[in-house]
Amino acid sequence: MIKDWEARIEAMDRELAALEGSEEAAALIRRAQLRRDRDELLEACRDCTPEDRVYLARHAGRPGTADFISALCTGFFECRGDRQCREDPSILGGAALYHGLPVTVIGHRKGKNLEENMAYNFGMPSPEGYRKAQRLMRQAEKFRRPVLTFIDTPGAYPGLEAEARGQGEAIASSLALMSSLTVPVVSVVIGEGGSGGALALAVANRVLMLENAVYSVLSPEGFASILWKDAARSGEAAGLMKLTAADLFSLGVADQVIPEPPGGAHRDPRAVFQAVDKAVYAHLSRLLKLRDPAAHRYEKFRAMGQCARKEAP
Repeated sequence: MIKDWEARIEAMDRELAALEGSEEAAALIRRAQLRRDRDELLEACRDCTPEDRVYLARHAGRPGTADFISALCTGFFECRGDRQCREDPSILGGAALYHGLPVTVIGHRKGKNLEENMAYNFGMPSPEGYRKAQRLMRQAEKFRRPVLTFIDTPGAYPGLEAEARGQGEAIASSLALMSSLTVPVVSVVIGEGGSGGALALAVANRVLMLENAVYSVLSPEGFASILWKDAARSGEAAGLMKLTAADLFSLGVADQVIPEPPGGAHRDPRAVFQAVDKAVYAHLSRLLKLRDPAAHRYEKFRAMGQCARKEAP
């Protein structure tokens, strides 16, 4: 449904752009009418179904890891390669300053167009990407830097060559390493959070989710194919999987739901950056006071799902 609404909103945006600058009475009236209709349609977009949120989480214009690093951090120094095999560009990571504090930032990278999607393998990391992330986490541990991760992947790359080079072991090693880190870790699910490919960067003291992000064990299409042998029922599957930010907050998987502008994060990225910055700063400030972040992380995951919350803030 929201996909159809978005087409109408884009048509209104084009008409508004064409009328911009005209001072004729008819143009002024039409602009006012278009703005009113557009605002009403955007407001209606707040009432999204789980299927709509999956669509928005995958939207090509949605801000990605590189955008968040650029907006939230300064002095970013990218580190490449896993020091074993090769560079995997689907994982972006390095050192940066966050409000003057040295941090290590790591995230999935999808790209904004087909050329970038191909270069970054549609955000699906190979083993080298996870080993690069581990290298950066060990570096963060050595220099006592907090770790910020941004999650946006349909899942780890399932190809034969990735499995041959140890995909399962690389993900498992990432989970084990993140579990034992003695520095604070904050993860933000900014788009798709798919399967172990997402969890490998999300064993954190605090897991935050954007309002239209999703986080699940597999895609709705995969769920529908397994359960009903019909991928076309993915919309129905999305409703059953409890993969939305509100669902996961109520289950204790997500610690905070960060609101998005009406129509999705791509409608007003600056507002999203400000909201994420405020949330990350608040949580990180508290986590820096912990005596044992690893023990805190252990208790968080042990308690996950045991007490349901009523609704997202």
